Amino acid sequence: MKVNIAAVGKIKEKFFADAITEYVKRTGRFADVKITECPEYPPKTQSPAEIALSVEKEGKKLLDNLKGFVVLTAIEGRIVSSEELAALIDAKMTEGVSEITFVIGGSNGVSDEVKRRADVEISFGRVTYPHQLMRVILSEQIYRAFSIINKLPYHK
Repeated sequence: MKVNIAAVGKIKEKFFADAITEYVKRTGRFADVKITECPEYPPKTQSPAEIALSVEKEGKKLLDNLKGFVVLTAIEGRIVSSEELAALIDAKMTEGVSEITFVIGGSNGVSDEVKRRADVEISFGRVTYPHQLMRVILSEQIYRAFSIINKLPYHK
C-alpha cells in the first residue's frame, strides 16, 4: 500500500518535523509513505477575491499530487474515530486500492476542484488545528490505523 500526504505549506518547527518523521518511520513497516509539500500562496489582502485566488493556486498544486483514493481532511467532513479510519483504509486495501492520498489544505481551505476530486471528506473534530499540527495528527492517526488493522497494542 502507498500512502501519500499532500499538504499545503512547509513544516517550519523542528519538533513538528521530528514527530512527523517518527510516525512516518513507524508506518513504514506497513506502507510506503510519501509526503508532498505543495507551495502556499498567501493572499495579498484579506479580500474575498484575493483569498479565492490563493485557494485556487494552492488547489492546482494539490491536484497535481492526488493519486489513488483521495481522502480530504476538512473540518466540515464526516467525523471519524481512529477505528473508523482504520476500517476505511482496511476496506480500500481489501478492494484492491493500492494507493491512498490524504489531503491537508491551506489555512483558507481547498478549492472546489480539490473537493470534487476527493472520494471522501473526513474530520478529526470540529476544532481548528494549525496546519503544521494537523500534519502531525494525521501522521499519527495513519500509524494508529495500521496498528489497529494489524492488531497491535499501540492504539489502546
